[in-house]
Amino acid sequence: MTLRPESDGSFAGFSERHIGPLQERLSAAVPADESRLAAAMRGALLSPGKRIRALVAVAAGMLFRGDVDSLLDVGTAVEAVHAASLIFDDLPSMDDGTLRRGQPALHLQFGESTAILAAVALINRAFEILSTSARLPERTRARLVAELARASGEPGSCRGQFADLAADPRRATLDELERIHALKTGELFVAAARGGAIAARASDEEIAAMTRYAKNLGLAFQIVDDLLETPDAAERTGKKAHGDGHRANFAKILGRATAAAIAGELTEAAASSVASLGPRARPLADLAFVLRDRRA
Repeated sequence: MTLRPESDGSFAGFSERHIGPLQERLSAAVPADESRLAAAMRGALLSPGKRIRALVAVAAGMLFRGDVDSLLDVGTAVEAVHAASLIFDDLPSMDDGTLRRGQPALHLQFGESTAILAAVALINRAFEILSTSARLPERTRARLVAELARASGEPGSCRGQFADLAADPRRATLDELERIHALKTGELFVAAARGGAIAARASDEEIAAMTRYAKNLGLAFQIVDDLLETPDAAERTGKKAHGDGHRANFAKILGRATAAAIAGELTEAAASSVASLGPRARPLADLAFVLRDRRA
């Protein structure tokens, strides 16, 4: 049976408790000097956002009684890579985004060269955080670095982005679209959930459960994103891309009703995959429903 969380186990409550320390850790992760590159890094990492992936890492680790301080390092690293991916995604050579989180895309604020350098710097900072964290054992640090490198590199989101750019939106099949977004979107959710569990020294079986959860969550997230992508959505979602027309879209391929139904099924599957892990899993289960029902 699906674990439908009670109000005292809500993701909103979990986020309220942990977003402050996470924001502090994110602020500490970027340089405070007055250089234009530092300003671009801060603009990307600290711009208004829900910090979903970072909070997934923290929640996954706390599910297995991990140390919150060490989990904040994992969440910060994941969030830095995510912020970098948004910079790249908005470049004219990619989706040609003009609006991100209600603000002009980073390359419009700072220029393409500075935006690219900020993205590269954020990715390197993410791996620096993981590889030098005094809060994590050495073997765990190495494993987390490998997880995040796989998820963000050629086997993961880079391959997904490449396939997305190469796909013909007029001929893309559902299977093709699922493969693209399992990589482009889903892999970072997987890295977050697995990373938190690994940092908490969860068992292989527990890590496998988190992997199933994150794969379903990531795909449901992307389908809802596609459903929210309408001509007048920029004011509501805070993002806009001139290149959206080149991209295959779940809602366009399946129709809105079918896409919404599949997102619902994936949400149920995500919540069910953590149901056996007890009441400490309720924030993660609740998050699946929150993301399904979001309007921005």
